[in-house]
Amino acid sequence: MDDALISAFWADARLRGGINPVAGYLGATAADTLPPPAWSFGAAPLEADRLLAQVLAGRKTATTSALWDYEEEARARAEAEREEPGGEADGGELDLGEVDHGEVDHGEVDHGGDGARGHGGDTLTRTRLDLALPAPGSLSIVVDGQDVPRALIRTTHVELVPYGEVDEAHALREGFGSLAQWRAEHRRFFSEHAPADHELTDGTMLVLERFVVLVPARARRAARRAGLL
Repeated sequence: MDDALISAFWADARLRGGINPVAGYLGATAADTLPPPAWSFGAAPLEADRLLAQVLAGRKTATTSALWDYEEEARARAEAEREEPGGEADGGELDLGEVDHGEVDHGEVDHGGDGARGHGGDTLTRTRLDLALPAPGSLSIVVDGQDVPRALIRTTHVELVPYGEVDEAHALREGFGSLAQWRAEHRRFFSEHAPADHELTDGTMLVLERFVVLVPARARRAARRAGLL
């Protein structure tokens, strides 16, 4: 991604989204000026553009990811730390341990607030590895299939739910016409992108995330008219 493009978008979006207006009086800190994480929906450019279009049209206010992706990231992070000078390089295998689902904050965030979160505000689940999950209040820049920043969103709700227990309300927030459509599409996606030795079952833990679009504001207004906020 183009760091200069992301920074320019963030500088403008902070103003239009009303992020930390106090900084204008007291002076911006490093945390205020550091852009939030930038990413795209989906696994390919065309898919990123299609899902972003749904977000901008107010038809998508939620997303789903597999908990195993966070586990893989945490495992890779721990391996890298072990290889650093001074790290533990005893050659033993990493033990992921049991995930304590109770560590995730299931509370709602007031959509009218202006809370922002830096990179250090991720929810950490209690395991022998740290799983950096999304947290209510966190900000993200959503880019299109060409890595151009197009939207600033804020996470409002995070929940860990087994695949077999995802309900119709979440499917509708993701832009699907029914829960059956949601299940078919996510079974395909997770089956195609699962790490080695992983298989999607009804018990596979998913991270369900709901969000509100701060910029552009028209997307948030459209989502409210559609009853998705």
